[in-house]
Amino acid sequence: MTLSLKMTEVRSLVESLNHHRHLYYNENAPIITDAEYDKLFDKLAALEAETGLLLSNSPTQSVGAPVVSSLAAVQHEIPLLSLDKTKDIGDVNKFIDNHVALFMLKIDGLTVKLEYNNGELFRASTRGDGHKGEDITHNARVFSNVPLKIPHKGYLSIVGEAYILDEDFKHLQTTIIGKDGKAYKNARNLAAGSVRQLDAGECAKRRIRFGAFGVLDGKSLEGVEALDGHATEIIAVDTNSKVAMLRYLQNSGFDVVHFWVFQTFLTEDDNKEDDSIMPVIKDLQTYAKETGVPIDGLVVTYDDVEYSKSLGRTGHHYKDGLALKFEDEAAETILRCVEWNVTRSGELSPVAIFDTVELDGTEVSRASLHNVKFIEGLNLKLGDRVMVSKRNMIIPHIEANIDIESPQILNSAPIIPEECPCCKATLVTIPNEDGEPALFCENKNCFDRKLRQFEHFVSRKAMDISGLSTAALRKFIEAELLNEKADIYDLQGNENIITSMEGFGKKAFDRLIKAIEESRTTTMEKFIISMDIPNLGRHASAILCKAFDYNLENIKNAATSEFDFTTLQDFGDTTNLNIHKWFQHESNLKQWNRISELLTFEIPPLPTEVSDNPFSGKIVVATGSFETFTRDSINEQIKALGAKASNSVSKKTNYVIIGDKAGSKKTKAEELGIRILTEVEFREIAGI
Repeated sequence: MTLSLKMTEVRSLVESLNHHRHLYYNENAPIITDAEYDKLFDKLAALEAETGLLLSNSPTQSVGAPVVSSLAAVQHEIPLLSLDKTKDIGDVNKFIDNHVALFMLKIDGLTVKLEYNNGELFRASTRGDGHKGEDITHNARVFSNVPLKIPHKGYLSIVGEAYILDEDFKHLQTTIIGKDGKAYKNARNLAAGSVRQLDAGECAKRRIRFGAFGVLDGKSLEGVEALDGHATEIIAVDTNSKVAMLRYLQNSGFDVVHFWVFQTFLTEDDNKEDDSIMPVIKDLQTYAKETGVPIDGLVVTYDDVEYSKSLGRTGHHYKDGLALKFEDEAAETILRCVEWNVTRSGELSPVAIFDTVELDGTEVSRASLHNVKFIEGLNLKLGDRVMVSKRNMIIPHIEANIDIESPQILNSAPIIPEECPCCKATLVTIPNEDGEPALFCENKNCFDRKLRQFEHFVSRKAMDISGLSTAALRKFIEAELLNEKADIYDLQGNENIITSMEGFGKKAFDRLIKAIEESRTTTMEKFIISMDIPNLGRHASAILCKAFDYNLENIKNAATSEFDFTTLQDFGDTTNLNIHKWFQHESNLKQWNRISELLTFEIPPLPTEVSDNPFSGKIVVATGSFETFTRDSINEQIKALGAKASNSVSKKTNYVIIGDKAGSKKTKAEELGIRILTEVEFREIAGI
């Protein structure tokens, strides 16, 4: 029997023994004798030892259920970004073009990363915001089907979805109660909450499963020989093929998310709306329904790994994948009123308030109405019956007005206002950033508009000033302590006024001033975000800083001249126009100059070209915690020396820099004879 078949038998024996355990302990109705059970148990134990495969739900294990006090943060060195989405089959055909593509179930659960070192699971973490997640290793060890050990050497990280089968969810609805005292209405919410439990024993009750959908770091697969599940011979893993790596995971003991491999070749004369993918979509939908796997769409990716990498990414998603979303659930309700909120740009944002409806397991009573054109297009009137959905199962949206043909009721309040709900200034209708007609309050002293601007400035993604809550900002603006954003840095001189305010004592004031002072040291990216230039978010700001060598004066000169920002990566015509228009306003330029002079910027080291630099062109791994570096800053320093900062140790690694609690990477470096440097040695050799 081949090793691949033996591993398949391990999974079969685990399933069979667990079934017999259930009949014996829970049903009191065994169908085999104790001797027969023991024989199967011994066979499983022997096969586990022989194959190196050990599943979390194996009867041979007593994993235990540890309790942790909190979930530690985990930095994702390879970002776990989202996918672009569509509901249009034509978009899928255009995306595939003439490439080999994978159609995979889009499981409705929580994305989880598993990390293995020399075959042993050592860390599991949530996706979080894509850059930083939470450590859930204690819970992953009690998932229904996670391999605790696999026959693999080196470092391997994979990503997948943690989820609950439909049948299990129906059972759990009768036994698990949420924080609100009610049964869970949505399997995804239950899975997400279960994965983040501090008590692994509680998580174990939730029947969480894991479906792998990709290899995140597969460097250790290079040169690895993988078992072919359909033959007896050994084959090499093709690390340029996602299909090959998924097959490797399958043969290593993982449950892989169900997928189809698809390829079609279209010429310029062919219809790009070709429906040949429909049988694939229907087959996957049928599979999900028959197996009880919860899905909210399908994912389409390319098989070619190098081609996928060449497409790059935005700040939100990788460009090598597309999520095909299915139709959203909709419900009928009655429009009761419309709230108009003033945004920081002065545009009024309309929000519909309607009778509460349940969609996708959550209660919904509010939805954006976008702009005047949207409202007029639906001929919305108070009291109308409307159809509401949650687009992509996330964003509430009014899809249709059932009473669109009904006349306006006499004496009923008009939906579209003529004056600002805050300052009562007369509103104007002008195009917004998207070119759509919108209502604007042009009063720069409008309280709500000013408040929203300050909220953005102090937010975490901008200047990150804790202690300046919306309530605090409101009080300071009302007391005329804040008029311009730079006034925040003068608040220290108003101690008597602030400490006399309700909720502000001496300690609260001191904490606030400390937070303000700490914000004086920041990054250029955060400063640019705080300036609120349309379309300049985290991703675009980072590109801008790097393109102009982290020189604010150069950025300002380019913006006040005729520089074409579309020459920068991911910068389009709209962003280019917005930058130039923003800097044309004297008040904006004054604000840029005044605030930037108050700040000290943390600028990452630029690459250096030193002929005698021993790190130039080398592969360097930093592991553990350091006294003078964060993990990000030491990797930036490594890159600045002309080296490649890697996350895993292999034969190709030239140096390993170790800090406290270096762990397995240090051990592997010692085994491979790689030169190990302490933090002090690294700084001495690098001359920093």
